[in-house]
Amino acid sequence: MTETRIPSVLFVCQKNGGKSQMAAALMRAAAGDGVEVFSAGTKPAAALNAQSVESLAELGIGVGDEQPKAITAAMVAAADVVVILGSEAQVDEVAGTRFETWITDEPSERGIEGMERMRLVRDDIRARVDELRARL
Repeated sequence: MTETRIPSVLFVCQKNGGKSQMAAALMRAAAGDGVEVFSAGTKPAAALNAQSVESLAELGIGVGDEQPKAITAAMVAAADVVVILGSEAQVDEVAGTRFETWITDEPSERGIEGMERMRLVRDDIRARVDELRARL
């Protein structure tokens, strides 16, 4: 009998307080136990972005006890896919690991702020997460 291996994804952004946490929570909600999910930041913030958390709560998705954390070489090496959200975070690629960069919608460039901005960011990330999940 062959054991099915669960794919693992590491979502990374600079602060690990907003976009990467959002992507991780959305993947956990979409994939359940079918994908091992982690998130980290290259320069972690002190706390999660409250609007990111609120925008997920609107969908009935929580972040649990997650807090911003620093990326480690072990996290990168253990992941099948590393998704870098935005252009600020820089991660050295590792042979054998697939890397993707998602330049997400930035509504603030169009003058959209607050929760309206965060919902648009969330929905962009959600569509990308769903597409990635389908490929795993």
